Amino acid sequence: MSSEIAINLQNVSKCYHIYDKPRDRLLQMFAGQRKQYYREFWALKNVSFDIKKGETVGIVGRNGSGKSTLLQVICGTLNQSVGDVQTQGRIGALLELGSGFNPEFTGHENVYMNAAILGLSRAEVDERYDDIAAFADIGEFIHQPVKTYSSGMIVRLAFAVQAMVDPDILIVDEALAVGDERFQRKCFARLDELKAKGTSILFVSHSGPQVVELCDRAILMERGERICTGSPMEVVRAYQKLIYAPVEEQPRLIEEFKSIGSDKIVAETREVEVTQDAPPEDQFFDAGMVPESTTVYPEQGARIDAFEIFDKQGRRCNVLKAGGEYDIVMRGVITENVSRIFFAMHVRTVSGVVITGQRFPEEGKYFECEGAERAFRITFSFQMVMLPGVYFVGGGVWSETEPTLCHRILDAIMFRLVSDQGARSFGYMDASIDEPALELF
Repeated sequence: MSSEIAINLQNVSKCYHIYDKPRDRLLQMFAGQRKQYYREFWALKNVSFDIKKGETVGIVGRNGSGKSTLLQVICGTLNQSVGDVQTQGRIGALLELGSGFNPEFTGHENVYMNAAILGLSRAEVDERYDDIAAFADIGEFIHQPVKTYSSGMIVRLAFAVQAMVDPDILIVDEALAVGDERFQRKCFARLDELKAKGTSILFVSHSGPQVVELCDRAILMERGERICTGSPMEVVRAYQKLIYAPVEEQPRLIEEFKSIGSDKIVAETREVEVTQDAPPEDQFFDAGMVPESTTVYPEQGARIDAFEIFDKQGRRCNVLKAGGEYDIVMRGVITENVSRIFFAMHVRTVSGVVITGQRFPEEGKYFECEGAERAFRITFSFQMVMLPGVYFVGGGVWSETEPTLCHRILDAIMFRLVSDQGARSFGYMDASIDEPALELF
């Protein structure tokens, strides 16, 4: 294995033997290879990929798709049935909630035990202990048995141990879904630090925006197979389309997604970036500015026909002035008698990060639409406070009853924000009011 590779999997499969009756397990012991008393369940099927040192890779997939099994095989807590797994360096892992902790031990004792499992000497743990305790920030609870901890406290301590010992490979399996927002932000900041130091990170999450923002690449798992590997935005889009598709459509989508790779999305992104720099004299509509990444979900009670952007004078446009006010209009038809519906739309960056959005009615309220084949037009008003660049608009119609997703389109249209002023702000938004005031003394 190359010195630049942190994790290498070659045709890895994992098979479980499922016995219908307890006695069948005993009979199998005596039968050996002569007769089979079990059914085979393949949790992983011929999974192969490489992860480079310093790379962050997200893994997405439905429950039961093999994500957790895959991580356990990489960590070495589970043996593969077939194939080869190679890793280089110390592995830190946040798998099942509280895994690796002895509930009878105190947090303090578990810190030393887990660090020893990771290969640290007591002197090395002594050196890092204050940083671990400070990061976990659970106060005097660190001297109490772990069985008295809340789930949030367990995650705090587990992440602190794994992330503060500077692993070469860090594996995070949905652990950050537990805990308050302040701690989650602290965890992501620490992940950024580890990434900058060259740590390889495997990140499993059902949150598409987190995968898009944090990861360099993403992998889609389905029924134990690696369906595709590519840019986080494209893989997350495929995952979201798959989970909302009717059952009969899913095999076709899976075959379609197997062709996903990073080359196409990189080419699209570069093409978009090239067009950003042409400042027009005024806002206007550019008919050639059409997304290549549009994803249309199945219609299940509604159909979205169009997204359009208008200025306050009613003129259609997609080249907009930064700071201006515009209306984003979604038109379509409620095709079936669907109750308790709401509409929503969002604006994404080129990398797929959702930076703003609106829903109607507001959260907790719904719109009753009696009868079928009712046309709708909904207008969302925005002030474009984002920084100049290219953005993508999508949205959908949801219901609180079945089916929950009536129709949705991602990257339905795109627009470009331009400014005739020099850039002073950075990030995603221009939240400034006046120019900074400088005083020298």
